[in-house]
Amino acid sequence: MLSSLKSAMKIDDLRRKIVFTLLMFLVFRIGAHIPVPGIDTGQLKQLMDSGSLFGFIDVISGGAFKKFTIFAMGIMPYINASIIMQLLTVVIPALERLAKEGQEGQKKIVQYTRYGTVILGSIQATGMAVYLGRSGVLVNADLASYALIAMTLTAGTAFLMWLGELITEHGIGNGISLIIFAGIVSSLPGGIYTIYQYLVAGETNVFAVLFFLVIAIVVIAGVVAIQEGQRRIPVQYAKRVVGRKVYGGQSTHIPLKVNQAGVIPVIFAMSILLFPQTIASWFPDNGIAVWVVNTFNFRTVPYMITYALLIIFFTYFYTAVTFNPQDVADNMKKYGGFIPGLRPGKPTSEYIDRVLTRVTLAGAIFLALIALLPNFVMAITGLNIFFGGTALLIVVGVALETMKQIESHLLMRNYQGFMK
Repeated sequence: MLSSLKSAMKIDDLRRKIVFTLLMFLVFRIGAHIPVPGIDTGQLKQLMDSGSLFGFIDVISGGAFKKFTIFAMGIMPYINASIIMQLLTVVIPALERLAKEGQEGQKKIVQYTRYGTVILGSIQATGMAVYLGRSGVLVNADLASYALIAMTLTAGTAFLMWLGELITEHGIGNGISLIIFAGIVSSLPGGIYTIYQYLVAGETNVFAVLFFLVIAIVVIAGVVAIQEGQRRIPVQYAKRVVGRKVYGGQSTHIPLKVNQAGVIPVIFAMSILLFPQTIASWFPDNGIAVWVVNTFNFRTVPYMITYALLIIFFTYFYTAVTFNPQDVADNMKKYGGFIPGLRPGKPTSEYIDRVLTRVTLAGAIFLALIALLPNFVMAITGLNIFFGGTALLIVVGVALETMKQIESHLLMRNYQGFMK
């Protein structure tokens, strides 16, 4: 990894992309410290310390949620809008046709996702403003203050969405994932300091901290192994004679990744679970809202079961969206390829689908176990921190994907030089 980064910094194009990405991270961190106007900071600190809101939102927003800055909502409305659009693409034929129209269709879907982000962000921001007004956090709990806070938070989310798209277009890696990555990494020093405070106060011991570090190392190793794991299906291409030249005849393989969906299912599942809790927290006196908050607390069994099932569902869903066995089988048949022992066409697609289903199940169960691991670690060690398996999974997954993009750019440059 270090050698790849060193080589990347020697190439002007890659160096510009990396520097641009780092500058966008700086803009994100500056925005995470700009407070929303009209907030009583003393009352806000008491509210956040009471634990009435959710620690994971604060982790992925890089501390912006706890400080209630302009990026307090983070990129969650965009993720929710993306989930809704992908679900609608499967259900609505018009959107499905758009998705198959190539680049122009994708532009339309991205545009609809942006509109959805602003709408969901406005709803969430309005609800947060009302919640803060009822909690006595606002300096002036009037209509103008509600509108100002809602517009500020919505604008912050829209700006983060634009920032992520800029990183994707002009930087390196997936911009939205990298913003989440930057938010989590920025909270790491605070998490280390929290552990140190627990040690000094005697709330935990050295052995518990060492156990936590061992678990973190095991999780990182497991994530790397699963992310890189593949099931290779052998493919043989028949020889074709065109004029005096012979084409094909080589053997290759189809690499089916164990975790085809990456960290997306975890982010999707977390977004879905946080949404009803956020809505319920706005109505502290409502019986149903109290039941939702208590039942879907991250330590409860219903929460863990629902979380695991959502991760498994989104793993299969996202894999089905990004990988179509029928298209793979048709392309193989078109170019004279076949899997030994199978006829081209439908038998081939059914075989690929069957293998993909089994492989994806292993990846989905692994993702669910890693995501639920912090609950058990906190119960054993007593360390009440939110930087756990889910955060490590996102950080390692995004880092691996970004490094792959850097290496692919390096390979392209090397191949270009070789061809010259």
